[in-house]
Amino acid sequence: MSSDPVVTVQPGADRVSLVVIAREWARIGCIGFGGPPAHISLLRTLCVQRRGWLSADEFEDGIAATGLLPGPASTQLAIYCAWRMAGTAGAIVGGACFIVPGLIVILALSALFLAAHPPLWVRGAAAGAGAAVPAVAVSAALGLVPASWKRATGRAAAADRQPASDGSGVRWLGYIVIGGVLGALAGPYLVLALAACGLIEMAVRMGIRTGTGALLPLAMPAVKAAPAAKTALAARAAPAALTVTAATGGLLAVAWVAFKVGALSYGGGFVIIPLIQHDAVHTYHWMTGAQFLSAVALGQVTPGPVVHTVAVVGYAAAGAGGGLLASAVAFAPSFAFVLAGASRFGSLRRNARVQAFLTGAGPAAIGAIAGSAVPLGLELVHLWQAALLGLAVIWLIAFRRGVVAAILGAACLGVVAALAGAPIG
Repeated sequence: MSSDPVVTVQPGADRVSLVVIAREWARIGCIGFGGPPAHISLLRTLCVQRRGWLSADEFEDGIAATGLLPGPASTQLAIYCAWRMAGTAGAIVGGACFIVPGLIVILALSALFLAAHPPLWVRGAAAGAGAAVPAVAVSAALGLVPASWKRATGRAAAADRQPASDGSGVRWLGYIVIGGVLGALAGPYLVLALAACGLIEMAVRMGIRTGTGALLPLAMPAVKAAPAAKTALAARAAPAALTVTAATGGLLAVAWVAFKVGALSYGGGFVIIPLIQHDAVHTYHWMTGAQFLSAVALGQVTPGPVVHTVAVVGYAAAGAGGGLLASAVAFAPSFAFVLAGASRFGSLRRNARVQAFLTGAGPAAIGAIAGSAVPLGLELVHLWQAALLGLAVIWLIAFRRGVVAAILGAACLGVVAALAGAPIG
């Protein structure tokens, strides 16, 4: 067990009214286009720079702590900041107000894009936006590489007093490859890969720290300290009744898919793609591959969390009620993680075993995000979509420009292509 001291964090003494929290967090939920970087920037501007509710160090600690949790990190950061302002009630109000605006928008768009007979321009926009999604996945993975490499070979190595030549870089590359292969070929089993890579790295690093060869005995107790490992093992031990009933489809299946998104995904919003694509398209046949591409695109261009993609999947399965259920189940773990653990985030961050686990699971998640581009790209069936994909690659990777602009631009070009008579279906 870790010998680190227990460091607790309490909500601020100067409580902010729930009305203020509702107003400010709803505002961020309405204008938060661009995914986690935009959300973090807006929260920093509000809580640190404009209002002075948190110090810069406190805010950075919040980012680091929520980054240790599975699920949508920027949503958890929004919940955590609201918790610091007004305790449990603030967390619930702030989190809900951050999530709901984007949820309303994406459900309205779902009704439009998933209609039985959508207008030609809508089908063109969906086909165009979907063409850019594989490039967005690769761009998202590349954006995570520097920090992950630094954790594996630099900062984490220094913390463990390991030499840079200890093989951490080779293991990092291996985890990338494992995640990439499973992200491309076996998405439903990705959670097990993340847990396995995390446990391997934890065993290696803890063995090096203690100077013993007893790696497995060190790794197994450490599972208790790794949040992602706990959720992965919990998924494997899910009640048989739930998994059997979910296999038949219906609302329980929607809930199960959404639970995987909220409680078992680590490494950013795009990790949900390999987790749910197979279920949504092939297992339950809720939507076609092209419609799934549209769902991912909608999650990118609407405000608020990227995880809103799961609401589109729920809508395809069971209408507006399915979308609301999927969203509620997907975000519930974020509230639970923050409310249950926020006061102990300091000790969680300082736990060497948690850090070691994430050093292994992180690159596997990056590989999975990049690997998800393969099945996404295979859903593109027209040459003009391939051309749009190429343009998106240039925009996002060569020019390093914004995701929202890429998807909206591809959607507009898709409308032009459709109106010009290009094949859509």
